[in-house]
Amino acid sequence: MKLKILFGLFIVGIFLLSFKNSNQGDYITLKQFNYPVLKGKENNPVLRMCYENGFAKKTIENIKINLLDTELSDLATVRVYFTGKDSIFRTKKKVLYGKSITQFNDLLFKDKIPLSQGKNYFWISYQLSDHCKLNSKVDAGLDFITIDQNKEYPKEISPKGSLRTGLALQKHRDNNVHTYRIPGLTSTNKGTLLATYDVRRDLGRDLQGNIDIGLSRSANKGESWEPMQIVLDMKTWGGLPEKFNGVSDASILVDRNTNTIYVAGLWMHGVINSKGKWIEGLKEKSRDWNHQWRNKGSQPGLDVKQTSQFIIVKSTDDGKTWSKPINLTKMCKDPKWWLWAPAPGHGITLKNGTLVFPTQGRDENGKPFSNITYSKDGGIIWHTSNLAFQNTTESMAVELSNGSIMMNIRDNRNHKEKGDQNGRAIFTTEDLGKTWQEHSTSHGALIEPVCMASIHKHTFKDKKGNQRSILLYSNPNDKKDRIRQTIKVSFDDGNSWPEKYWMELDEGKGAGYSCLTSIDDNTIGILYEGSQAQLTFQKIRLKELIDK
Repeated sequence: MKLKILFGLFIVGIFLLSFKNSNQGDYITLKQFNYPVLKGKENNPVLRMCYENGFAKKTIENIKINLLDTELSDLATVRVYFTGKDSIFRTKKKVLYGKSITQFNDLLFKDKIPLSQGKNYFWISYQLSDHCKLNSKVDAGLDFITIDQNKEYPKEISPKGSLRTGLALQKHRDNNVHTYRIPGLTSTNKGTLLATYDVRRDLGRDLQGNIDIGLSRSANKGESWEPMQIVLDMKTWGGLPEKFNGVSDASILVDRNTNTIYVAGLWMHGVINSKGKWIEGLKEKSRDWNHQWRNKGSQPGLDVKQTSQFIIVKSTDDGKTWSKPINLTKMCKDPKWWLWAPAPGHGITLKNGTLVFPTQGRDENGKPFSNITYSKDGGIIWHTSNLAFQNTTESMAVELSNGSIMMNIRDNRNHKEKGDQNGRAIFTTEDLGKTWQEHSTSHGALIEPVCMASIHKHTFKDKKGNQRSILLYSNPNDKKDRIRQTIKVSFDDGNSWPEKYWMELDEGKGAGYSCLTSIDDNTIGILYEGSQAQLTFQKIRLKELIDK
């Protein structure tokens, strides 16, 4: 009899223990993805809650969330979504569970939803207010949920960390444009921020297509931006439709001596087919397509029907208005090369006043290469250098403390190389590209999934008032996929990039291109192709990068 009583008490104890554990959140898991929370977007995923239901029939009745250290004035709307068994936020199946527009002090969302057996996902989403500053941070937590009149508590209110804010500078279908790609970013001598990008009106693919170069301008350090300008558009040149006069891959350069600003782009007129022949008789309904890097899509020669064209515009009023395009192809391109093109991002002005655009192309055998194009007379005459390296393409450049130029280059070898030798090709020159030397950090120090990346020299005064400079680098920090957009810092002219000074901005997958600039002594700006918008702009305090 005693054994039966003891056994019965044991069973009751197990039941009570199970009930108690469920109230302590055994079935609740929280995950915060490191995604930027962006102004200009209605929904930004901030926290995911998963309730694992071990029984067939349960109903959720309310959800109580916590804003933690988020400034109330930074928020316009808080929403909670139910995505069922789908763990991804970007799903057409998401159901609005509740939203709060003004009363953020009591975020108890009430709605009865039956839960399926197994995992059930909910998301907390923020819409930022117009008052939110772009270097703010936001966070979210879960106080409790109520299931069948019983409160369930998570083991922790929120995962560690918080999320950075930013701006969705351009999104899919903004201005009725299909895709925005290929960011460039710079600051003028007056402190104005200028962002360049492809405006791919009809499709997301590369040239050839109806593509122009757009520019956005900010006079208040990126907090707000003027309406988009189109600065390179060849319209219906030569009697061909706009989709056969595309311009892509812009690079922007500020002459630090005069504040004249240049934007270079690659123009393709018509289509050169896979056999290297220019196609006659193209019309609006023609479906012919080729690309300058594909088969024989750009050929030796200088004429528009032989090869893609390098064109440039300039502004002398801080980026407000722009000149008509000038074609530099005949001035600079070696006729034997199949292609000569800008490398997207931004160019630089050397201490001696020389203007430098990183460039790329295809040699006399059609093989890709990287080099520079420079002007010593303020942008009147331009010269191309010898090749820095081959089987490489997009690059950016910085001037090192000894006056040499360092090129940081995308390397096609990394399509296959996923081991210790995966990494950017790094080359330097002391004579404007007549000769090049491979740097000790080449192929190993800075991993890449084969993607455009940005390198930028930032000069500032330290706490003691001494002038200092550091190198900043950004790219998807992965060998295989364009994920984990990250900024890295070098204090020694690019000889090392200590992991202590890495900052991940966006763990998600995007197109991956990026461009860095200095907003002021204490602030860095970055424009990149992220997981949350086609073009994401963020501001980073310098002390967050280097005071560690």
